[in-house]
Amino acid sequence: MATPIDQELAAALTGLRDAGLFKAEHPLVSPQGGVVSVQDDTGGGERRLINLCANNYLGLADDARLIEAARAALLEHGLGMASVRFICGTHALHRSLEARLAALLGQEDAILFPSCFDANAGLFEALLDERDAVISDALNHASIIDGIRLCKASRHRYPNGDLDGLETQLKLASGARRRLVVTDGVFSMDGVIADLPAIRALCDRYGAMLAVDDSHSAGVLGPDGSGTAAHHGGVRVDIVTGTLGKALGGAAGGYVAASRPVVEWLRQKARPYLFSNALPPALAASALVALDILAAEPGRRARLAALSARFRGEMAALGFTLAGAGHPIVPVMTGDARIAAGLADRLLRAGVYAVAFSAPVVPPGQARIRTQMSSALSDADLDTAIAAFADAGRALDLIA
Repeated sequence: MATPIDQELAAALTGLRDAGLFKAEHPLVSPQGGVVSVQDDTGGGERRLINLCANNYLGLADDARLIEAARAALLEHGLGMASVRFICGTHALHRSLEARLAALLGQEDAILFPSCFDANAGLFEALLDERDAVISDALNHASIIDGIRLCKASRHRYPNGDLDGLETQLKLASGARRRLVVTDGVFSMDGVIADLPAIRALCDRYGAMLAVDDSHSAGVLGPDGSGTAAHHGGVRVDIVTGTLGKALGGAAGGYVAASRPVVEWLRQKARPYLFSNALPPALAASALVALDILAAEPGRRARLAALSARFRGEMAALGFTLAGAGHPIVPVMTGDARIAAGLADRLLRAGVYAVAFSAPVVPPGQARIRTQMSSALSDADLDTAIAAFADAGRALDLIA
């Protein structure tokens, strides 16, 4: 029997579907890759789709070397630690991975979390209290927003990428004991790279620390794949958060890299670290191999950059409105949520997996298809995807 809340939510869900805001899921029945098999919900079976919507930037999610490392670790070390880190959940693989991440990111130490969402959820509450201030870009990831909500610091927000707005907020926070500016390194819905040199200069002028969530940058940007700071020539960042779930293997796990005192304090105070089971050793083992591949195979990043530039160039030439620049995230803007949903549906029927994003994931009126390139894509895959976008775009009057 339906309860009142069931009835209310059923009506609300119908409203989401009618507005084109309902987020459907398509179960994969294959490994993640440049091409995936998706369960066909129209009558059984599978469909092979060109995948333009995964964070699998370096194509490592189905790499045999990572799978073998995880398999070997499962056999040697078991399924999981069955404990939090400080009780009996710290493994030698965790320490090795933390050291490697710190070295890659130019920091003294690093600490692992079950996800980057947990890393951001634990960061601010541990470091800041009512004497402090946190200044956040308006388009920062939801995990940063939620993490800030958990701390007692005064909260300041500046418009996305607005340096004058950031300076205004830094002045307003001048009386705080600690001032922490936090920004995404790459804004995931737009593919926009943050202007870290200018942000760092303002932080130095006003005595603020700088934290960067580099989830969409680590493994992708910079001469060595170490992220946004390296992309800009080596900007000093006080705290870096990130994930193992995108370029670095596509599995799970997050981290904070910073000075040794900051990391040690987080080990003592960050609640998601203290109250969550440790990352499974198999995932740590596979991430270590991903770091080896990142260092040994720069051609993966070069191919990723070339595919991204080609896709962006050809889509712009067709007349599509695109956001961002210089990153494998290439958003195709539609504005209207229903049009975005219709475009995604036409692409799916044409054999291209690309997902529509609409409110509340992006601001109202800024619906889009967020495409993401992967080095696992072939040139033929990209040809097919661009042709499918062209046909669907003309059918929906998005392009001439």
